Amino acid sequence: MYVAVKGGERAIDNAHAWLAEERRGDTSVNELSVAQIREQLALAVNRVMAEGSLYDPDLAALAIKQARGDLIEAIFLIRAYRTTLPRFCGSNPIQTEGMKCDRRVSATFKDAPGGQVLGPTFDYTHRLLDFKLAADGEVAEAPIGNTTEGPTPHIMSFLDREELIQSEPIGEETPADLTRTPLELPASRALRLQSLTRADEGFILGMAYSTQRGYARNHAFVAELRIGAVVVEMNIPELGFSIEIGEITVTECETVNQFTGSKTEPPQFTRGYGLVFGMTERKAISMALVDRALRWKELGEDDLGAPAQDEEFVLYHSDNIQATGFLEHIKLPHYVDFQSELELIRKLRREAQTNIAQEAAQ
Repeated sequence: MYVAVKGGERAIDNAHAWLAEERRGDTSVNELSVAQIREQLALAVNRVMAEGSLYDPDLAALAIKQARGDLIEAIFLIRAYRTTLPRFCGSNPIQTEGMKCDRRVSATFKDAPGGQVLGPTFDYTHRLLDFKLAADGEVAEAPIGNTTEGPTPHIMSFLDREELIQSEPIGEETPADLTRTPLELPASRALRLQSLTRADEGFILGMAYSTQRGYARNHAFVAELRIGAVVVEMNIPELGFSIEIGEITVTECETVNQFTGSKTEPPQFTRGYGLVFGMTERKAISMALVDRALRWKELGEDDLGAPAQDEEFVLYHSDNIQATGFLEHIKLPHYVDFQSELELIRKLRREAQTNIAQEAAQ
């Protein structure tokens, strides 16, 4: 039972004022601007956009500033703001084969058609603190021409030609929008992917790691990981054709997994898939691993009882806003509830002491 407690408005107002003061910090230090957060904390901005389900770097940066760097609080702010926005129409599915890739690597094919682009990555850096950054040192300029130009074919398409990988049926109906309708189980793969792309990165990373340690028998290779800009198009009924309304940066990952076949399917590879706003490759890879683990039933595989195979467990516990709300509500006033628990314990203790005394008297 939840009991509403009234009063304490002055204390709450003071808490808000104190929060604002703490957020600003030492006033002798220059205030951090939204533009600085957007440009220099881009990976944090990308996570807030992805898990907040709203692609707007400026708003994500503002939310990070308001939340004092607490990304889950920033995601909460973005989701709340998103609900106030009018919905005019839906865009067309993005075509990632037309991506202008800043980064495109494959762990399965050394000579990937279209070439490999390492891009801006921590993969090859030494994990040593760079004290030049503390001294505001100059930044080395990247060479020109690293981004791929023109269509970049998916590596999976070459396995497709030899029928070595399970074909993916193209859905004829527009899938339900998870941001507008509650999640229901069992969920379609489209809904599962929506849930995973806005799920907490740490939770999905943990689930993905569990599959690599044997909890789901899910040994995967990264067939392709690509990061870059894709065009967003929208149909205009009055014009009779689509127009470009902008570009967004996304991270896409396709994993390839072994599949021994079934009564109706020959031995072949299967896929795991991840697609996330911004440069968010750890999340995209994790998403692909968990997506593949959740496909065990449709592929006719055994249920090993692994956490990553449990659709209800994964999808109902991966949303950090729902988890935060339920967890943090226990710090709010529960005076009446606790008093009833306190009286119960006192009563049980009195009864126990009475029973002990009676047994001793006998």
